Amino acid sequence: MLVKTAKVSSKGQITLPREVRKALGTDHVRIVYSAGEVRIEAVNDVAGSLAHYAKRKKKIAFRVARERAWEAVVREKYKRR
Repeated sequence: MLVKTAKVSSKGQITLPREVRKALGTDHVRIVYSAGEVRIEAVNDVAGSLAHYAKRKKKIAFRVARERAWEAVVREKYKRR
C-alpha cells in the first residue's frame, strides 16, 4: 500500500506523486467519490482506444473512430456503477 499526501491548489488541482503515476501506468485517471471517500482509478486513454481502428484493413473516418472510442469509454464508466 502506498500512502502519499498532496496539497489542493486554489484552482482545485493536485499533482499526483511520481510513485502513484508510475503505479497507475497511465496519464488518464477516473476520480470516483463514494461514501465520503475519493478513489483514483487508472483508465486507458482515448488515443490508445483509437489504436486498434488504425490497424484495420478497412479504413474508417477519424470522426467515426473517435465517436466509437468515446462510446466505449462511456460504456466502461457506467458498467462499474
